[in-house]
Amino acid sequence: MFTTLLLAALTLVSPNGQHQVKFYQQRQADGTFETRYSVQYRGKDVVLDSRCGLNLDNRTWEMALGFRELHQYADWMAPMELDSVRTFPVVDSEYRNLYGERSTVHERYTSATLYLSHKPERPVDALTAPLSPAGYETRARRAADATVSSNYRLNIEVRAYDEGIAFRYFFPEHPAAIFHKVVADETEYTLPEGTRAWSEQWAQAFFEHKRIDQLSQPVEMALTLDYASGIWAALLTADTDDWCLTRLQAKPGADNVLESLMYSPVDIVTYYATPWKVILAADSPGQLLERNELVNMLNPPCQIDDAEEWVVPGTIMRETTLTMEGARATIDFCARHNIRYMLFDWKWYEPCTSHDGDATKVIPQLDMPEVCRYAKSKGVGVWLYVNQHALMKQARELFPLLRQWGVTGVKSGFVQYASHRWATWLHDLVRLAAENHLLMNIHDEYRPAGFSRTFPNLMTQEGICGNEEFPDATHNVTLPFTRMLNGAADYTICYYDRRLRTTHAHQLAASLVFYSPLLTIFWYDRPQMAHDEPELEWFDSLRTTWDETRVLSGMPGQHIVMARRNGTTWYVAAMAGNEARTLDIELRTILQPGKRYMLYAYEDDPAVATQTHVRCTKRPIRVTAKTRPLRLQLQPSGGAAFRIEEIKGIR
Repeated sequence: MFTTLLLAALTLVSPNGQHQVKFYQQRQADGTFETRYSVQYRGKDVVLDSRCGLNLDNRTWEMALGFRELHQYADWMAPMELDSVRTFPVVDSEYRNLYGERSTVHERYTSATLYLSHKPERPVDALTAPLSPAGYETRARRAADATVSSNYRLNIEVRAYDEGIAFRYFFPEHPAAIFHKVVADETEYTLPEGTRAWSEQWAQAFFEHKRIDQLSQPVEMALTLDYASGIWAALLTADTDDWCLTRLQAKPGADNVLESLMYSPVDIVTYYATPWKVILAADSPGQLLERNELVNMLNPPCQIDDAEEWVVPGTIMRETTLTMEGARATIDFCARHNIRYMLFDWKWYEPCTSHDGDATKVIPQLDMPEVCRYAKSKGVGVWLYVNQHALMKQARELFPLLRQWGVTGVKSGFVQYASHRWATWLHDLVRLAAENHLLMNIHDEYRPAGFSRTFPNLMTQEGICGNEEFPDATHNVTLPFTRMLNGAADYTICYYDRRLRTTHAHQLAASLVFYSPLLTIFWYDRPQMAHDEPELEWFDSLRTTWDETRVLSGMPGQHIVMARRNGTTWYVAAMAGNEARTLDIELRTILQPGKRYMLYAYEDDPAVATQTHVRCTKRPIRVTAKTRPLRLQLQPSGGAAFRIEEIKGIR
């Protein structure tokens, strides 16, 4: 179809000048419009000329409210014409995270809004414009209906951050209160030739590195992209608590085009904002991870006034015997090793995977209030797993009871989350937990989109093929550049399990790399499996939230070196894939010149006579301009971890 390109309606550039987005419209031969956009990073194409918008089916509500003469377009966006564009002053501010990978966030962006509206048919168009198969039957009918107006409006809110581009659709309040039913997300991503994607077909799947046209099945976000031009990008969403799951798939019949697929329709009452579309772009995959705070920035600030008083990050260990003896032993182990929480997973109530289950009734082997009392006396909090069946049936009754028992948090299991109905139910469950001062951990397929900034009692979630599945090391070193862009993940370290396919130093490193304010360690383990291995001091001292995070090097499927700072102490982790790797760590990039530090090292060594074969050493270091890199010889599926503490009072 012949189109005429209208003037570029908007060009927006990030404050640092690296990210650029353009929005514009094309008039079609039948007089309708197509809204389009493109994105560049440092002058290189990230998203080529692509379609955007939403499709709606409001016919039922139009009929019910007396708007029976409105024409039913096959594409709701077709008559949506750009009226105006407004730009806003640059935002340059900081805010403090209650917890996160960075304690202070510097937020800088430019922004603009495009204002579009459905226009009544113009008589001149009815008489002169070619008829469209999807349009009116006759020009006379077109002219007769020319004065009928739907009063539909749509805004596109656009931001260019120093980390990437974000935009969303906003429906102003409809004057006649017509309900809106969104049936399709028409946002597409046309990518340059040669772009490849690191994709998963479900949230707990393994990765496939494919060309765009090979993504014939829907894939999850974050979707990490590597370009022939050498840049990297990732496609994500943010602020999704009142929407459905959206995935991506190669568009049939188009080259290098991804289309958006909504899991279900979304019924809305205007005014209403959709989730943000997020396009991170960077020079390296590690830089993508350093920029993932953008997802949180796009969510509302914390809405729990007293969160600092009871939302406390920390490590957690599972109790596997479901007995009072086992509970006391696990609590004692947690207390000795600075593990803040203990979890009873499924089967502490029965039947836990049926609507007939009752989570207010504990199995006779456990006295839950007594367990909570004993745990509190040791400085340990108790978490309980609750399946969706019980949460659906009795959450409002159950949550106050759990708080009465002394329970700290709820791990929700096998929950629906993908449709609009279940997405709103699940996020409302987090709000209900907050009302009862309960922390939450969502399993299984759910992935974060920044909701924990608003309700930080949601401390973590799964949505990852984690250690309980015993993935190989190559999978593990792909996760940081893909799934971890979304946010926190409950990877469930299984430190002593014989089924591990990596070394134990690799596991130590993983506990730092896979960010989670609630960090599960010893998932399948029991206290008696530990034999005071010296490296347990790594877990004893490990923090789960950070003041600063840097990716020192890495490549999906190959390796990662990450450094995180808490106060003046740095924690550094290196992980190899399935192949051995030699890595150099430039400590000068994180440590202050002239200061003295104590470096504690935890490295693989088959000669060490423990069941884990981890060599633990320490030595003082001082960083100068001549300091050589720390060289690591990582064995296949291996790793290393380091804690670097400043020696106070010595220069």
